[in-house]
Amino acid sequence: MSQVPQLDDGPESVDPRRARSRDRLLAAATQLLTSGGVEAVTVDAVTRASKVARTTLYRNFGNSAGLLAAAFERLLPQVVPPAPDGTLEQQLTELLTSQAAAIEQAPMQLSTLAWMGLGLGPTSTATVEDPSPMVKSLRASVIEHYRVPFDRVLETPSARAELGDHDRIFVFAQLLGPIIFMKLTGLRTVTPEDCARIVRDFLAAQRVLRDSQHEVGEPVPVELDPDR
Repeated sequence: MSQVPQLDDGPESVDPRRARSRDRLLAAATQLLTSGGVEAVTVDAVTRASKVARTTLYRNFGNSAGLLAAAFERLLPQVVPPAPDGTLEQQLTELLTSQAAAIEQAPMQLSTLAWMGLGLGPTSTATVEDPSPMVKSLRASVIEHYRVPFDRVLETPSARAELGDHDRIFVFAQLLGPIIFMKLTGLRTVTPEDCARIVRDFLAAQRVLRDSQHEVGEPVPVELDPDR
C-alpha cells in the first residue's frame, strides 16, 4: 500500500536542497525586480528563470506577494552609522549623507515601496491594516535600516540638550523628507552639501522654535535680592 508523502516542517526547514531552491527563487526575483520592476515579478517568470517548480515557490513564500516582499528586503541597502564622537550636527550630517547615498543606489521600486508604504503585490489579499508576514518583515527591515540609526543619534544626551523634548518620528521625516522627495520625483541627485544644508536648516529652526517658546510660553527666571 502506497503512502501519501507528508510535508515535514522540521527537517525540511534545514534541508539544503530547499535552501538552494529558495536562494534561486530569490535571485531570479531580485533580478527581475531590478530590471523590470514589480510587474516583471510573476510566478511564471520567476519559476522559468530559476528553474524551480511553482509548488516550491508557494511552499517557501506562500504567494507572489510574499516572494516580492522577500526580494525587496534582499535589495535593502546598508546604512553606515556615524562616528559617535562628533557634534550633533556632524553626526546628523554624516548619517543623512549615508542615507541619501543608500536611497540613491536603491531601485526606484524599492524606494516607492518603502517610503510610500505600499508593500502589497498586485495579487495579494493582504491590506495595509492586515499585511502579510512577509510585508511585516519588510517593513521591520525598512525601520531597522533607516530609522534606528537616527534614533541612536537623537537619543544621545547632546541631542536631548539641543533639541529638548522632540518627536523622533517627526524629526526623522523632516530630515529624510527632502531626500525622498528628490528620489521619487527624479528632480536631481542629493549631494553631501545638500545634506549638510538640510541639517543646518533643521537645527537652526529648532533653535528659533526653542527660543520663541521660552520667550512666550515660559517666564524668564528672576533672582530676588534678599536685601530689598
